[in-house]
Parts: sequence; C-alpha cells; structure tokens
Amino acid sequence: MVRDELVRLRASAEDEAATLARDLDALFTASRDSNADDEHDPEGATIGFERAQLTALLAAARDRIAEVGDALRRLDAGTYGRCEGCGEPIAAERLAARPLARLCMACA
Repeated sequence: MVRDELVRLRASAEDEAATLARDLDALFTASRDSNADDEHDPEGATIGFERAQLTALLAAARDRIAEVGDALRRLDAGTYGRCEGCGEPIAAERLAARPLARLCMACA
C-alpha cells in the first residue's frame, strides 16, 4: 500500500515535470521567434517572470521525483518510516500527511 502511494506520487511528479518542461521549451521557442525585448518591453517583465516561475516549478518537480526515489529506496531497505535523526518510528499520521518525511515531528 505504501509502495503504491509512492509510485503514484512519482508518476504524478514525472507527469508534472514533463508538462512543465514542454511549457518551458515552448516559452523559450516563442521568445526566440519574437522581437520582444525583456528589458525594455512593458510585457518583458511578464515573460521573464514566467520563465523564472516555470524554471522553479520544474526544479521542484524534479526534486520531488528524487525524494520519492529516496523514499522507495528506504522502503526497500526497511528504513522507511524511521526517523533519520533519532531512529524512532515516524508517526503514521505524519507519514499519511507527508509520505516522503524523513524526520519525526520532534526532529523536524
């Protein structure tokens, strides 16, 4: 059951990352094909902001994919649900809310 949830989370993050990568690529392509001057065009700040926002969201999605991979490795190793700080079990409620949690509430 935990593995299924982690696999679902990974698939969701991979889908999100693929969508964001396509959106970012389309934005770069549109920027190259346009005469827009980010520095002097009143709309330039919007283009620059959108580029930065998509880049940050893509990085966060890729980080989530890595975090899920780490959680799956912990599950395989038998350490999933154990606090990396103190070694005590992480509360089931915390894992239900944050399945990628590495620390118990006391150590977090």
